[in-house]
Amino acid sequence: MLRVLVCVSGGGTNLQAIIDGTKDGRITNAEIVRVISNNRKAYALTRAEENGICAVCVSPKDFGDREQFNRAFMDAVEEAQPDLIVLAGFLVVLPKELVGKYVNRIINIHPALIPSFCGKGYYGLTVHEKALERGVKVTGATVHLVDEGTDTGPILLQKAVEVEDGDTPETLQRRVMEQAEWVLLPKAIDLIANGRIDLDRVGGTFGV
Repeated sequence: MLRVLVCVSGGGTNLQAIIDGTKDGRITNAEIVRVISNNRKAYALTRAEENGICAVCVSPKDFGDREQFNRAFMDAVEEAQPDLIVLAGFLVVLPKELVGKYVNRIINIHPALIPSFCGKGYYGLTVHEKALERGVKVTGATVHLVDEGTDTGPILLQKAVEVEDGDTPETLQRRVMEQAEWVLLPKAIDLIANGRIDLDRVGGTFGV
C-alpha cells in the first residue's frame, strides 16, 4: 500500500479529488496518511479531518526563521513515513533537504501545459489570466516530478482543455480543474501505486 502525504495551502479541491478517488476505486493500493498545510485556516485541513485523515499545520509564521520552519516541516513529513508526497496547490518552497531526500518521490499538479505558463510567479488564477492574455486556444494541466527548480521536473501526465469564447480567468480555472486537474492527480497516484509509472525510470509523457 502506497503511503501518500498531501501538501496543500488552500481549499483542497485537488485533495478532495484524491480522497474521492480512494473511495470510488479510481485509486487503488494507496492511502492518504497525512495532510500538511502551511495555512491554519485552509479548508483542506477540514476536508482531511472529516475523512479521518491526520491533518497538520506547519506555518512559517510560527517560527523565528526559515531554517526553523524547514526543520519542523521535515519532521512533520518524516513522521508520516510517506512513499509519495503530493503537492496539491502548495504555495511554499520545499526545503532543499526534503527535495534531496525524496528524489523522484514528490509530484506536483500545475494548471497549465508545461512548459507554457509555468515557473516563478505562475500559480493560481495568474496562470489562467496569462493564458487568456496570450490568446491560447488550448490549455490544460500537468502532473510532474518535483526537483529543485520551479515546475522544471520531468512531466508524468498532461491533459488538454479547450479555451472557450468569453472565458474569464475564473471560468477557465474551473474548467481546467474539473476536466484536467481532478482527473490527472488521482490517475497519477493510481498509476504510481500500481507500478504503471516507475518514478525512477520516467521517460516521455503520458496523455489522458
